[in-house]
Amino acid sequence: MTKIISFISRKGGTGKTTSAIHLATMLQSLGHSLVMLETDNNYTLNTLRKMEMYKTGAKENAVFNIIASADENVIEDIDKLKKEGFDFILVDSAGKTTDEHIKKLSIASDLVIVPTSLTPNDLLVTYQTIEDIKPAKEHNSTLKLLVLPNRVHTATKIDTVKEALSELDAIILDVKIPAKNLYANFSTILPEKEFLPVAKAILSHTK
Repeated sequence: MTKIISFISRKGGTGKTTSAIHLATMLQSLGHSLVMLETDNNYTLNTLRKMEMYKTGAKENAVFNIIASADENVIEDIDKLKKEGFDFILVDSAGKTTDEHIKKLSIASDLVIVPTSLTPNDLLVTYQTIEDIKPAKEHNSTLKLLVLPNRVHTATKIDTVKEALSELDAIILDVKIPAKNLYANFSTILPEKEFLPVAKAILSHTK
């Protein structure tokens, strides 16, 4: 059965796109079939993919598809893609979206991942994002809401991270994405091997 994993946050710059694409490339490298929906009107991933395909000469049938969508169309797109039997559908949602669209996407998802750093501003946004997602659980009782610690100093221990996020009403993943350039400079084709523990932690919640 196809699993729907959506990356949601109330603002841009929290790491939704980078986390989503790192997960996508890692899932493909592990042999999973998948497709990604991008609801940001800038279609950043689509543009990057075209550039990478041109530079590397990669064949379209060798990479997962990245499909441009929009808040008002994403649920319909998910329903269509589910019929194609992918293992996963990943949704990189837009930073500026409405309460209604957050609720609808969350209802349609198996996992919602909210990336966040430990800065006060990001934590405030993450708290609000989680509060906006929680009503979806009334319609989707199996929905899992995960917080992904992102851009955390490499010396910061995971126990310290989890303590900083303990007030959030969600599952805090037992991994962190360090503040390293290799995560910011991502590829839509090649996986980042250091992301494997994060991918495994996320996958453990899809069972």
